[in-house]
Amino acid sequence: MTGNNVSRYVRDMVITALMAAIVFVATYSIKINSFGGYVHLGDSMVLLSALLLGRKKGAIASAIGMGLADLLYMPIWAPFTIVIKAVMAIIAASIALRKDYEGEKVWNNALAFIVAGLWMTAAYFVAGALVAGLILGEQPTLAAAFAVSLKDVPGNLWQASAGIFIALPVGSMLVKAGLVELVNRRGYNS
Repeated sequence: MTGNNVSRYVRDMVITALMAAIVFVATYSIKINSFGGYVHLGDSMVLLSALLLGRKKGAIASAIGMGLADLLYMPIWAPFTIVIKAVMAIIAASIALRKDYEGEKVWNNALAFIVAGLWMTAAYFVAGALVAGLILGEQPTLAAAFAVSLKDVPGNLWQASAGIFIALPVGSMLVKAGLVELVNRRGYNS
């Protein structure tokens, strides 16, 4: 690696780690217990990491930040969370940064964040059934496990909505301030 590539690699690593820390703090510091887990504001930072860092680095930052929060608070959810939040960031970045949008259109970001939030809600519905039915063995059938998991859908929809309502204006401010362009121009976004 040349000096310039090493420098870019180190910057990428530092920015991704910083965003992972922000995701963790937003997730772990403010949480409300729900039936099978907890509701938090970390999704807003997952969506912002997707907008700022793109698919790959946004997914890594989201998976690390949320995964660590779950490891400390609800460890049984950590494997599911790592996958669900990484895919959530990939979905949000793929839509928000597609074609020539580059995160600059609020309506496109809203679409990206809504689709990502719906993914998260559906994925946790399935994960909740697996946790209740197969892992904990609390439910005698998979159908009963899905019925139990259904109780968390409103909380997950609320969490996704709160994340969207926070991420949209903050994302718009970051775009207007030139931060998204700065990060993208320096090669961080991929």
